[in-house]
Amino acid sequence: MLKKVALANTNTGRTSLLIVDTDTDEKAVSGAGKAANELAKVSSICGLDEYVHRLTGKKGNVEDRAALFTGVSRCLERNISTVKSFELQANRVKSPRYRGIIAEVAHQISIGDKISDAMRLFPDEFGPEIIALIQAGEESGRLPEIFAEIGKSSKKTLRIIKKLKKGMIYPGIVITMGVGVVITMSYTLVPAVSKLYGDLGADLPGATIMMMKLSDMLINKPYLLMLPVAILVMIIKSWAKIMKNPSIQKIFAHTPAVGGIVRKSSAAVTFRCLSLLLESGVRISKSLKITADSAPHIYHKEFFGRVCEHIREGLGLSESFLMESHWLGDDGRNVCGVMEIASETGSATEMLDEIADDYEEELDTIANQIDKVLEPVTIVILGALVGFLIYAIYSPIFNLGQHMLPSSSNDGAPPAKVQVHH
Repeated sequence: MLKKVALANTNTGRTSLLIVDTDTDEKAVSGAGKAANELAKVSSICGLDEYVHRLTGKKGNVEDRAALFTGVSRCLERNISTVKSFELQANRVKSPRYRGIIAEVAHQISIGDKISDAMRLFPDEFGPEIIALIQAGEESGRLPEIFAEIGKSSKKTLRIIKKLKKGMIYPGIVITMGVGVVITMSYTLVPAVSKLYGDLGADLPGATIMMMKLSDMLINKPYLLMLPVAILVMIIKSWAKIMKNPSIQKIFAHTPAVGGIVRKSSAAVTFRCLSLLLESGVRISKSLKITADSAPHIYHKEFFGRVCEHIREGLGLSESFLMESHWLGDDGRNVCGVMEIASETGSATEMLDEIADDYEEELDTIANQIDKVLEPVTIVILGALVGFLIYAIYSPIFNLGQHMLPSSSNDGAPPAKVQVHH
């Protein structure tokens, strides 16, 4: 349920409106970050209004997660109570979802629950690897360090995501304009050209016939134009679920250019998770099991799951990595080389951190260059689209002569004599 909280400042009289995703008014006030000099008025958002708010409002994201964990870490380091540490983050997050999470977690802690148990109520925002890290921090007394590491990792992920999104702006604009040109021509130029070619009875190429059929469909059934838009919106909304499908993950992993990004992003997350778990004192077999369960990609789930089985059979970490290195793709041998150094030096945590750092640096480099990589691809796509339109619309013009000029049935016969009358 969404709650609208109006906070009126008693000194200035100004009112701030905040939306909190929670179930009670008390939690809504807590999630809104009410200060001592503010008066709160809470109202519920229901029905269609709630649906619109959820559809158009800001969603919980990595940015809010990074702000939450970083802020809580700083508060815990300064011996601020756990409940207060969470409540102080209410004004740092930007989404109703995370305001509600802060309110609920603070409430659960205040009635005696552990942080890990409270955050387990939100599996969509905090995966099993984060819960496992928090549990390890609670058991070892290193919660501030664990929260700091989760916040740091989230910031790195956020930075890479922002660069990737920035690189996609130019291709997105160009392709959208291209589609807009096709739709505009389908409503304006193509109908006129279709009438001309139809009256002349000209034989038309396949591209022209395709454009004419598209134009006819959009004119007579304009509602069909919304179908691809609706499909695109559904794909975007369900993208996270789609990418969890093992078959889809395998397809993307073997797609040129995209496959490298998919593999490296998953590897960075999983190796960082394993490093943090081991550093927190979690047993190696349990750490590998948690890492396998929380790995974003099917290949890394298989890799860490099989390594865990080898460890339980008595093999060493480096040997297990080498036996299953094919799951890591082209980077498998390099990773195994690093782990061999770790087995000789006894510095597995540091080496795993180094592997994660290397993957994150590679992703950072790709994110910086993605606009340069996509620009020629976008130009090729746009050129192909323009070429198709020119061919479809104008190629029949070059064959109109035989239809517009009268053809002579006496081709090859001697010209008729002209009689001259005096």
